[in-house]
Amino acid sequence: MSYSGPNNPSPVILENDLPAAALEGVRTRRVIAVCLDLILVTILVTIAFMVLGILGVVTFGLAWLPIPFLFPLVAFFYNGLTVSGWRHGTPGMRFMDLEASLTDGHAVPFINAAAHAVLFYLSFTILTPFSLLVCLFTRNKRCLHDILSDVIITRRRD
Repeated sequence: MSYSGPNNPSPVILENDLPAAALEGVRTRRVIAVCLDLILVTILVTIAFMVLGILGVVTFGLAWLPIPFLFPLVAFFYNGLTVSGWRHGTPGMRFMDLEASLTDGHAVPFINAAAHAVLFYLSFTILTPFSLLVCLFTRNKRCLHDILSDVIITRRRD
């Protein structure tokens, strides 16, 4: 997780001192990772929709109340739990060899990971893809939602 070196046990990532290898191909990998994660979230939402649909019949429609909020709820917990988990990334990020950490190098707590997801979806839907153009002008290829949630996405270091 840390690019501070093998002899330094503290996870310190200085934003300006990341090696080039840590950021190589990050933008392309992130786009593919987001597409993979959207597919996974859609599958989870579909399963939850079917379960709530069946439960709604049994509960006389009561289980249908959360259906309008299903996608945001699933995406919130999907991103929050996976990014703050021990693998430091969503399944899409792990597949694309990426990991998330705070800018100081520590693991991303749930609240930051969930805020990162919310900011991504809000900035993408409200500001359209223009919010993603920020990564073309930042030194560490960070998007607007990365900067606001104090998260940096780098290549996984094994």
